[in-house]
Amino acid sequence: MNQSLAALRLGSAKQAAASLAAGSSTGKGAAHRARGYAADAKAKNPYSHTLRLPRTGFPLRADAARREKEFRKRCTDTLYEWQLENNRGEKFILHDGPPYANGDLHIGHFMNKVLKDIINRYQVMQGRRVVYIPGFDGHGLPIEQKALERLKAQDRDSLDPMAIRKLARDFALEAVKRQTKSFKEYGVMGDWSHPYLTLDPGYEADQLGIFKVMVERGYIYRQNKPVYWSPSSHTALAEAELEYNDKHVSTSVYVKMPLTSESAAKLGATAGSVSALIWTTTPWTLPANRAIAVRHDLEYVLARVVEGGGSSAAEYQLLVGKDRLAAIAELLPEGSSIAELGTFAGKQLEGLEYTSPISGKQCRVLLADYVTGDSGTGLVHSAPGHGQEDYEFGLANGIEIFSPVDDYGRFTNEAGPTLAGKGVLGEGARAVVDMLTARGLLLSQQKFTHSYPYDWRTKLPIIQRATPQWFANVGDLKASACESLREVAIVPESSRRRLESYVTGRSEWCISRQRVWGVPIPVFYNAASGEPLLTAESIDHVISVIRDRGGSDAWWTLPTEELLAPAYRSDGNTYIKGNDTMDVWFDSGSSWRVLDSVAKDRAGAYADMYLEGSDQHRGWFQSSLLTSNAVRGVAPYRTLLTHGFTLDEQRRKMSKSMGNTLVPDRVINGGRDKKKEPAYGVDLLRLVVGSTDYTHDVSFGPGIFAQFSDVIRKIRGTVRFMLGNLDGFTADKLVPYEQMSSIDRYMLHELYHFKQAARTAFEKYEFFRAMQAVNNFTNSELSAFYFDISKDCLYVNGEWDLQRRSTLTALFRILVDYTTTLAPVTCHLAEEVWSFAEVSQRALGKTTGSVFQEPWDQTLAEWDNPELAAEWAALRRVRAVANQAIEAARTAKLIGSSLEAELDVFVPLESRLGRLLTKHAGELRRVCITSQASVHEIGGTVTMAGEFAFEDRVAAFGEDAPVRVVSRRSLLHKCPRCWNLHSTQVDALCGRCDDVVAQEHGCQELK
Repeated sequence: MNQSLAALRLGSAKQAAASLAAGSSTGKGAAHRARGYAADAKAKNPYSHTLRLPRTGFPLRADAARREKEFRKRCTDTLYEWQLENNRGEKFILHDGPPYANGDLHIGHFMNKVLKDIINRYQVMQGRRVVYIPGFDGHGLPIEQKALERLKAQDRDSLDPMAIRKLARDFALEAVKRQTKSFKEYGVMGDWSHPYLTLDPGYEADQLGIFKVMVERGYIYRQNKPVYWSPSSHTALAEAELEYNDKHVSTSVYVKMPLTSESAAKLGATAGSVSALIWTTTPWTLPANRAIAVRHDLEYVLARVVEGGGSSAAEYQLLVGKDRLAAIAELLPEGSSIAELGTFAGKQLEGLEYTSPISGKQCRVLLADYVTGDSGTGLVHSAPGHGQEDYEFGLANGIEIFSPVDDYGRFTNEAGPTLAGKGVLGEGARAVVDMLTARGLLLSQQKFTHSYPYDWRTKLPIIQRATPQWFANVGDLKASACESLREVAIVPESSRRRLESYVTGRSEWCISRQRVWGVPIPVFYNAASGEPLLTAESIDHVISVIRDRGGSDAWWTLPTEELLAPAYRSDGNTYIKGNDTMDVWFDSGSSWRVLDSVAKDRAGAYADMYLEGSDQHRGWFQSSLLTSNAVRGVAPYRTLLTHGFTLDEQRRKMSKSMGNTLVPDRVINGGRDKKKEPAYGVDLLRLVVGSTDYTHDVSFGPGIFAQFSDVIRKIRGTVRFMLGNLDGFTADKLVPYEQMSSIDRYMLHELYHFKQAARTAFEKYEFFRAMQAVNNFTNSELSAFYFDISKDCLYVNGEWDLQRRSTLTALFRILVDYTTTLAPVTCHLAEEVWSFAEVSQRALGKTTGSVFQEPWDQTLAEWDNPELAAEWAALRRVRAVANQAIEAARTAKLIGSSLEAELDVFVPLESRLGRLLTKHAGELRRVCITSQASVHEIGGTVTMAGEFAFEDRVAAFGEDAPVRVVSRRSLLHKCPRCWNLHSTQVDALCGRCDDVVAQEHGCQELK
């Protein structure tokens, strides 16, 4: 079991399933002992029909793909409304992070939605009213691109904005329909009739309402500054829309920047060429070079370089960081020499002038604290239009923010005729290097592999480029945002630092995008001055238009006059409307507003929980936190739960290129060849999710599914045993707790503690521990112990026998809480069990139509009996010793079934263990599943011929007592009805069976 737990904690579904399946065996000895009364029933004797063998229509094999559909309606479709109307507890609001409506679902979607559903179902069974409104993200580039992919390339370029928007809307709504159908098939309970869609007019209007408040409070501004720009998507990107390619190859260059003669003279340079040497990994930014940065407290040297020798030797002088001189020397051709001519502090270089190598502009050397001397040359090329540090450096020094690059990532005419029209990441960069070479300014170039940001949608590299964009000032928000996180429970706790680091590590959020499928930024520009018009009054009018005129399409279809607030229509200015749309993270980050109506009574966080993948620390978790703090001053969630990613069985990330992606429908309904791709059903996949530590990455694959199929079969077998024996069980057969037998009360104690362990796990969202508790209880307590020793009583005793009714009462209690424990995870299986059992209606007089209308925990505190548990722990240790003696007799072929054995148990009778065994001497035969068992003083026992002994020490009640068990074949005969060796004559009934048959069946019936 410890191995199972370790595997589950590591998040390996394969290891977990293997451990669970391994635990399902009751062992060779148990198999020999049981010999199954089902086999007895097939024996041809006149008493087989008098046995009370299990009888149920509950199938051992699930046939899940077909049968689950029969139970989905009552455990999913109708349950959501029922619990809202009938539960009386507090609301529990789990707010759904909207998936992109841009295609079919993958296994990651399944894991995400099922984790949410497990939590919601558990809360329903706690009596709370669960509010779960599914959401769909309907805007943005992913959807726009997918919609346009359906057209030929030449047709895409001719589309106007409204044509693109219609294509995107239709595509998104079609995807929402398909995804909704799949989510419902996964057994996900929610308000599927009223989901929220970010493309709905009401949602768009509410989103603009949040934007308006942020404008009023000074969080929104426009600036021409570098942003992450995707040449492949033709739009600005937020940091959350980047992913990093660790195998990106770049060209780095060492470039000479010629100093003016006046500046060279200031250094005391001798006659000849004098250059400042810079190093850059982005040679395409050199046309935008506007300064060189040095650090005031670094040492720099003027060095004389002689390349080669003889008549072809070239001599020049370089200004470099002193600590980098040795590294620079290694770049020179063989036979070259380099020597120091003079040393300078960085502050002495301020104000020197040089000629920029591509543009030919005269620029200055300036001081900057971000310069270091441990890489490059100690002098940094600065292009304020192509990097955040450079931008801030440029602002501080009054330098032009220049970026000669267009939306497609190509050089503009401003870069010069040689470069114009060339892509900066390919042909353009090579052209820059060629120009440097031709001008004699390239000292060295090198290829190197490093991590580089890529567009997460197109999987192509991005650039930084200065363009006029709209921003949210995170710098003014992040302190309050991080403060509000102190009130949030975060699972796992290690995620807290990750989210805080993302929030504190940014100062702004670029919220504008250069696409048409999205919510417009409702700004107008003065046609003459270009000044933006963005006021509460102007935004309010746009909001009313969008709400009343069918949504954000109005921004593109209506004339500017109708979109302008009346106060601005006649103010003497001409306005044009902007073309930017909002970042989709602003769309989804505004979704907490959906909860206004259901959480209006909450002063703090609206939602009890947000639950998404770990990538959402950069995305939805963060954007929701920022917008909620900006408007309401609080975090939007009380608990934040993060899950890992999905991997294949080799722990590799799933991707289409590797061919290792999994479509849930193929696992649930099977492939064309059902032998190779069986139809496992939904609950198996749900059990995989519920049985693994989702805070780590989770593996899925055919081998894992096959192993969990065995786990499901074991669970079904366990339930089937209980259902079969409870056939015909009614309320008048219930035995009060105080009248139940010792072993049955002990099992209720074990049930109570099993339920408490499962409760703790569910409350801590550690579902894998709850499923581990199910596994342990199933295998250790039920299959290998209680079921094994209860069969004799259940099958053989009379219908109204007190011991039998006591055991059935315990089985009934176990079945109820075993099923409710499974219900949040394997919802269809639990509902199927309930439909067969109808236990609450029969035994408790209730009329619940679903297991989810039952309380999750129906155990009672009085069942917790530590003293009784200690006694039975000791008895089970003695049983283990007895099993060794029985196995020895079986190995010697003295006996077959354990029922053929008699036991003598020798123990110090005055010890606490001895007194316990004497007290339970009558039950010892049943506990060891033998025909006879008796207890004796240990003394000087001697093993006779035909006897097998096993001796051990048993720790119990703080003592360590010796126990010796002797097994031998019974001299009595096998009863043809119960198979115990209790009969004094061959083929004669034992006394117990004779009484039962006479009382319940009568002699005439047997004839």
